[in-house]
Amino acid sequence: MRLKVVLLFVYTIITVALFVTFDGEVDVWFSFLVSALILAGITLYHIFAERVYSPFVSAYIVFTFLFFIVAPMVQINSFEGVNPEFNNKFPYDKDLAIYTNILISIFNVVFFLSYLFFKKSKAIARVPKLKESSKQMTPILIAVIAMVTLLVFFASYTFVSGELSRPAWMKSGFSVFTFLIWKKVFFLLPFAGIILCFQYFKKEKKKAVNLVTIFAIFLFLGLLLLWFKNPLVEKRNALGPLYISMIFLFIPRLFNTNIKTLFFLFFTMIVAFPLSAILTHSEASFQEILENPMIVFDHMKGGGIASAFNTLNYDAFSNIMATMDYVKEYGFSLGYQLLSAFLFFIPRGVWEEKPISTGELVGNHLIDTYDFTYSNLSNPLVSEGFINFGVLGVIIAPIALAIVIVKAISWLKSEDYLKKIMAFYLAIHLIFLLRGDFTNGYTYYVGALIGVLVIPKFIEGLLAFFIYKQKTWKQSKALKE
Repeated sequence: MRLKVVLLFVYTIITVALFVTFDGEVDVWFSFLVSALILAGITLYHIFAERVYSPFVSAYIVFTFLFFIVAPMVQINSFEGVNPEFNNKFPYDKDLAIYTNILISIFNVVFFLSYLFFKKSKAIARVPKLKESSKQMTPILIAVIAMVTLLVFFASYTFVSGELSRPAWMKSGFSVFTFLIWKKVFFLLPFAGIILCFQYFKKEKKKAVNLVTIFAIFLFLGLLLLWFKNPLVEKRNALGPLYISMIFLFIPRLFNTNIKTLFFLFFTMIVAFPLSAILTHSEASFQEILENPMIVFDHMKGGGIASAFNTLNYDAFSNIMATMDYVKEYGFSLGYQLLSAFLFFIPRGVWEEKPISTGELVGNHLIDTYDFTYSNLSNPLVSEGFINFGVLGVIIAPIALAIVIVKAISWLKSEDYLKKIMAFYLAIHLIFLLRGDFTNGYTYYVGALIGVLVIPKFIEGLLAFFIYKQKTWKQSKALKE
């Protein structure tokens, strides 16, 4: 109960402060208020009425509050001059801002109603079971995954070494397809092995020899995972879901309720990150801050909070507006933009006319029309739906999202730890997926799903086939004798 009180208190204080200090037009203020009230309703339901553990809704609330309420209100509040513009160079338009809030409100309402509806569906919410044969095969599967991971280590050594030595500003010399296969698929194999090791440790009856061997493999896979996935070779949006999922795997009580997950994500994304940005952008030294903490508050008064949110990290709201501006000039894509995500596995060298991601498409539009200088932008799921099918797309997208989340909740309840952990991984990854663009968010998760779930299940299927063939051969041999 204490966490609920603290969270609601901070949530309320931030919300009230935003609306009391907002200097924009009254009708824009009102459009944000409607959006905030809808989200507040979803939040109260999630904290007090939700009977199912759903970290997905926690992530959804935090994303929406941060990117569609806090960030744009702070940005609009900091506008100065006659022709204000967002950080992506898109000019502020009052009517477009109101329409953006209308689309966000539609998305939120449709998502919430769809979520409540599909939770009642037995077919979607059915919990997948772990077969007894799979449990018995776990030690062999772990050993095979360890061997495959070792082969990946040797095969990718040049790639990883190059990534370690490559400066962050320098473009990789490897193709996008190679980059994706290594980083998003094969480098997650040790994570799958670690999950299976933990699943075996949870087993009631264990052989002592197997236990020692699997513990050794567990440590070996941990070292390989650290080699493949560390801050020197990977971005934080990929490391976050991985290592938070590891914490959930080993210490589930830290995230086993909705309020715990919401509390963690809220204070990490909405309090800790902006405050850290204020500190890193302060001209005072660390020693000066320690001696006089009021320096931080003075910096906040002088625009520290605005500077923390006036970056491309919080451009989701303005990119919805930019997407609508693109549609006004070029029309709807009628699903064409979705192909870049759903057919991501086809290399551009094979399909030269393959559509670029929506973030890049809108980024190029900003470059051509508003003299922006950067094209690798985010593009939220709201505007992904809009650019494809207009308002209809803004209705379809949250329905699809609700179905995926309800299915993921069933995975979260499963005894199959590969599915269980990949469901939780999706919950943390959801913030990145909702921010967009959809091509990158979808591709990165599907890649992880292949590495952690599909490949191990494929190996398990092969092992089951070989074991079956061996038994059949022994039986036929015994009959002949």
